[in-house]
Amino acid sequence: MATERLVKQSTQDPHPPAELLAPSLAPPADAGAAADAPSISVVIPAKNEGGNVGWVLQSMPRWVDEVILVDGNSTDRTVDLAKREWPGLVVVGQRRPGKGAALREGFASARGDIVVMIDADGSMDPGEIDRYVKPLIDGECDMVKGSRWLAGGGSQDITPFRKLGNKMLLTLVNRLFGSEFTELCYGFMAFSRTCVDKLELTADGFEIETQIVLNAVRAGMRVEEVASVEAPRRCGRSNLRPIRDGLRVLATVFAALFGGVTERTEGGLGLDGGVTRKGGWPKTVQFDRFE
Repeated sequence: MATERLVKQSTQDPHPPAELLAPSLAPPADAGAAADAPSISVVIPAKNEGGNVGWVLQSMPRWVDEVILVDGNSTDRTVDLAKREWPGLVVVGQRRPGKGAALREGFASARGDIVVMIDADGSMDPGEIDRYVKPLIDGECDMVKGSRWLAGGGSQDITPFRKLGNKMLLTLVNRLFGSEFTELCYGFMAFSRTCVDKLELTADGFEIETQIVLNAVRAGMRVEEVASVEAPRRCGRSNLRPIRDGLRVLATVFAALFGGVTERTEGGLGLDGGVTRKGGWPKTVQFDRFE
């Protein structure tokens, strides 16, 4: 069951200059007080986000221990600009296309005790990361997911059509899985690295956000929601396709509902196709029909 956490509504510009973000760069209360404080890894999937990734890394809290950029074969200066903004950046070359494949690559490379996933387009404020990691540090839950629809959250980017589709999918999930989430399709999340294998992730596309949530529920993980404000992407065009990706999310919901449990083979995290499905229906989900 998701637990609502109320936070103060932000009235700041959705993309403030990095120098105005200094207060948010301080570690969350008690996060760094002990020498054995958990380490934090942030995974950022990116493809041709040269106009955005610099702002994201300028805004990243300096107490983050590791930043992993999973590059989807960018043809612009995404990697060079990212390296300039974050010394010690870990760059992982993406082997399979899609946001889900990129995130799974990043999770496999993460070394932190807590893993945070955030987009590279500037729509998510890295200054919010402390909201996500503190409940994990305090042992309140196993996973924290952002919600644009809790008090204090919001979106300046979502269209009425996408909002309607998200609402329908959310209502379906809550009824089928007995959950009380306020958000489903939003990719700002954090969880313990020890949870990664339990999530049994196989998705390649945007549907991975839904697969993470549903597999966490099925695994009996404690999931908490925190309010998050989504700003418009700073520049460029999104790769999201509402109808195509909505159908992929729907297929992911029913795969989880009818026992689409995965069994690992040599591929680890499904990165090399090393996944077989066992039990339940459907045995496989043919996402290529939704392309």
